[in-house]
Amino acid sequence: MTTLTNLQPAPIIDETAGLLTEHYVFPEVAGQLADLLRRRLAEGAYDVGSAEELADLVTADLQSVNGDKHLRLKHHADPVSSEQGAATMESIRRDFDTSLGGAPRVELLDGGVALVELAPMLFPLGWAAEPLTAALTLASRAQALIVDLRGNRGGDPDTVAFVCSHLLDKRTHLNSMYWRKGDRTEQSWSLPHVPGARFGGTKPLYILVSTTTFSAAEELAYDLQQLGRAVIVGEPTRGGAHPCKGWTVHPHLEVTVPTGRAINPISGTNWEGTGVQPDIPCPAEKALDQALAQLTS
Repeated sequence: MTTLTNLQPAPIIDETAGLLTEHYVFPEVAGQLADLLRRRLAEGAYDVGSAEELADLVTADLQSVNGDKHLRLKHHADPVSSEQGAATMESIRRDFDTSLGGAPRVELLDGGVALVELAPMLFPLGWAAEPLTAALTLASRAQALIVDLRGNRGGDPDTVAFVCSHLLDKRTHLNSMYWRKGDRTEQSWSLPHVPGARFGGTKPLYILVSTTTFSAAEELAYDLQQLGRAVIVGEPTRGGAHPCKGWTVHPHLEVTVPTGRAINPISGTNWEGTGVQPDIPCPAEKALDQALAQLTS
């Protein structure tokens, strides 16, 4: 366990409260949470012996007001850079290098059905464009496609748009994002061109999800579901629709604060707190069989 040797929790809590107040997409909730953290600190609730314990306690308090699963104090076993966002990037780079760039499985199943697993993340597009292009181009000739997001915990909204672009025929408004900074809204659209071949917007498309599916992976499923492009199979997803940034507040601790919120152009809302609801509900381990049954019925 990582001990808090020579470091008291007070500076960590003070910095976390300040980051909430400055950046959290819901300013009123940020104020409530900052007050809560300072009150809990004064009560001695954070007088614990390890960084892991502190991370767990603070995360529970951060999520206690509105259940925002992107609000976290994350523990990192190895010391991380103090540069903004570096802790997360170092962690996901290791995952990228050991997962074939986020497309660990491409398989042709019976009946001309392609299966593409995207896991464990939708990595930053600058890294992931090449492996995703290879996987999706290979699958583009299939008669039907199953995209497996059951083990995907999120990632880059630009990568969501990139994947969607392979699964549609024309440029399409996918999502909008409201950002607290600048009080502005940005639209996300599929690309007019892709570097490989498109699977396109007419052949059958099924997406597998689970209670592990989170954040940007949920956006991928939700966007295509709202467009009527994909059939979602499996379990309701975790329910996190707020993109976040990370700040290192201790060599082993990173606070993540959502700075925006998704607004779907069709539903006018998002999947925050509710998750993406499957069109065909079933246990996650049976989702592939259920999708295949639909395709062969």
